[in-house]
Amino acid sequence: MKLRSVPAATGLQWVQLGMRTFLRQPLAMSGLFFLFMVVISLLALLPVVGAALSALLTPAVNLGLMAASKEASEGRFPMPSTLLTAFRSGPGNTRGMMVLGGLYGFALLLVLGLATLVDNSAPVPADATMTAEAMVQATLASPALWITMAVMVPLQMLFWHAPALLHWHGVPPVKSLFFSAMACWANKGALAVFMLGWMGVFMVLGLVISVVGALLGGAEVLTIILYPVVLFMASMFFTSIYFTFRDSFYSANDPDGTLPPTDEGASP
Repeated sequence: MKLRSVPAATGLQWVQLGMRTFLRQPLAMSGLFFLFMVVISLLALLPVVGAALSALLTPAVNLGLMAASKEASEGRFPMPSTLLTAFRSGPGNTRGMMVLGGLYGFALLLVLGLATLVDNSAPVPADATMTAEAMVQATLASPALWITMAVMVPLQMLFWHAPALLHWHGVPPVKSLFFSAMACWANKGALAVFMLGWMGVFMVLGLVISVVGALLGGAEVLTIILYPVVLFMASMFFTSIYFTFRDSFYSANDPDGTLPPTDEGASP
């Protein structure tokens, strides 16, 4: 396994591949993402251990969604059991994925603690009222928000490719974090374009939904349209993440390390 550096424009290809692959299996990919959200939400409702279990399973479920994207990109229908890919490759991989989940949960706990330490905003009295605009302004003015966002960027870099590296390349958990961060840094231009591309897609789609909702009857129609569209778009985004991994690494047996074909039906 070797790192591959790709041009910044590859980020737009990842967005396109995510959309195309999703449209090959829209019901399967959106259904798997919905199932993922349901499982995480139900776990979060459990007292005391719910949040810890959600964090522990997040890398494993993310790998399941990437495996589903791989299946769909190769023309196969991803079954619900694909979400359990991390637990179907032997006890070694399962232990490694649990280690990653534990490290992820511990990192989130540190971020939460840091945000709590730097949050010096004054508490709102019980009888006080705040407009939505004032609440947004207070949130944006909080240093805890910006520090948390700044810390979350390197944290996401560490875990972006780590589950896939562990599963498909057999990289140990700690080393997978290191190589994931290196790959993200090497391809920071492409990842920036990738994120900006998705932000643009969501902004344009939000504008279209607002216009359609206004033309067809206002808030009620807007609500009916919004939820399925958000589900589909979030599913597309998670579908595209697999391609950021596929194109950031290549086998040591590949002498030139060229990118695989951009056709979504080709094997990576």
